[in-house]
Amino acid sequence: MTDQGAHDAGTAGAERLSTREAAALLGVKPETVYAYVSRGQLSSVRAPGGRGSTFDADEVRALARRSGRREAVPPTGGADLVFRTGITLIDHDRYYYRGVDVGELAHSHCYEEVAEWLWTGELRPGVRFTAPEQALAAARRAVAALPAHSGTTDRLRVSVIAASAADPLRFDLSPVSVIGAARGLVPTLVGALRPAAGPPGGTVPGGTVPQGTGIAGPAHGGTDEGAAGYGGTGPGIVACGAGPGIAACLWPALTARAADAASLAVLDTALTLLIDHDLAASTLAVRVAASAHAHPYAVVSAGLGVLEGPLHGAASGLAHRMLREVLERGGAAPVVADHLRAGRRVPGLGHRLYGGEDPRARVLFGLLEEVPEAAAPLAAARDVVSTAARHTPLHANVDLALAVLSVSAGMPAEAGETVFAVARTAGWIAHALEEYAERPLRLRPRGQYTGPRPPQALPRPAGPGRA
Repeated sequence: MTDQGAHDAGTAGAERLSTREAAALLGVKPETVYAYVSRGQLSSVRAPGGRGSTFDADEVRALARRSGRREAVPPTGGADLVFRTGITLIDHDRYYYRGVDVGELAHSHCYEEVAEWLWTGELRPGVRFTAPEQALAAARRAVAALPAHSGTTDRLRVSVIAASAADPLRFDLSPVSVIGAARGLVPTLVGALRPAAGPPGGTVPGGTVPQGTGIAGPAHGGTDEGAAGYGGTGPGIVACGAGPGIAACLWPALTARAADAASLAVLDTALTLLIDHDLAASTLAVRVAASAHAHPYAVVSAGLGVLEGPLHGAASGLAHRMLREVLERGGAAPVVADHLRAGRRVPGLGHRLYGGEDPRARVLFGLLEEVPEAAAPLAAARDVVSTAARHTPLHANVDLALAVLSVSAGMPAEAGETVFAVARTAGWIAHALEEYAERPLRLRPRGQYTGPRPPQALPRPAGPGRA
C-alpha cells in the first residue's frame, strides 16, 4: 500500500497516518515510531492488506507535543545534551513513573510488575522474571572465582559480564530483544549472589526462600559443577521463577535472618522506589553508553561502575554505619557532633532534588513502622534528623531509610548498595530503550582544551635517575 493509501486507511472518521508520516511529524526515524509502540506511547493498527501500520493522527500529535519534537532529527555531529524522557518526573517533592505517583505504584504493584510496565507500557499482574540456565551458571562460576573479600558490587559487575558472554543475541538492540535480555538479567544478578549464611570461599548450601512468604522450595536452584558454592537439586531454570519474586530471592543474599511478610514488603517496595530517579550519575553513564549502541549488558555495566562511587549507590552504607554507632552510643548527639567536627556531612540527610523529605524515605519509613525489629533503628534515624536539624534544616533521604532496613534485618553495610544496584538495573534498561531510539552518538560533547598551545618541542625522554 502507498503512503497515501495508508493515510486513508483506518477507522471511519479518524485521521490515520502511515509510518513515514508519523515519523516525519515526530521528527524521528521510522524505526523509532515502532519503539514508541513497544513502550506503549503509541498505538498502531495494521494497514489493509497487511503491509505496514497506521497511527491515529491526534495521538501522534499529542506525543509530539509531550516529547517537545518540532524539527527533524539533525543529520550528524554536534552535542545534544537535552534528554527527552518519558520515564520519571520529579516535581514539588514528589516523583512519578510515566505520570503515576511512585508511592502509589509501590503500594499496589511489585517490583517486576512496575519494571515490566516501564519497559513495555503493559501492566502484567503476577509477572515473574526467570534467569536463563546458561547465563546463571556462567555468572555463578565467575562469582565463585572472585577473591573471598570481594564485595557485592564486584559480584554484580562480574555477573553482568558473564551473562553477556552467555547471550549470543546481546547485539540485537530491537526493543523485543533488549526487554527479553532484561527479564533474564535481573534474576541472574540476584541468583549469582552468595547466600548470606554461607562461609566465604567454601561450599555454601542452597539458599531457601524466607519463611513467612507463603513460598516453598529453593531460592537458587539448578546445579553446575563449575558453580562452586551454590548447591541445589535438579537442573533447569529455577532462579526467581513462577513462585518467589525478586525481593524474596534477594533477601537470603542480604541476611541470614528469616523474613516476615512485613519485612519483605519493605524490600520489594524499596526495589520499586529505586528503579529510576531521573538522570542520576549512573543513568547518565547508561545513556551515553546506549547512545554509542552498546548492548544492554554493557549499558548495565556502565551504570554499575558509576553506582559504586561513595556519593551515589554506596551512600547508604555510610548511613548504615552511622545508625549502628547511634544505637551503640545511645543517642545521635555525639555521633552527629563527631561528623561535624571532622568536617563530614551527616549521612542520610538532604537531597538536591527535594526541599523537604525524600518521598522514597517517607514511604519506606511508613512501612518500617510495621516491622517490630525496626523500632530501635527507626527511632535512631529520627533522632539523627532532629539532632542535625538544630544545625541545618535537612530531611531524611532514601539512604537513611535503607539503613534502617539493613540495620533492623541484620544485613551488612553494603546491603543498601546491593538493593540499589538490583533495582536500578530495570531503570537503566528503560533509559537504554529510550536512547536506542534516538540519533546514535548524539551525546558527544566537545572538549575545551586547556593544555600548552602548539607547537611545542618534543619531550625529552626520562633517563635513569630522572623523575
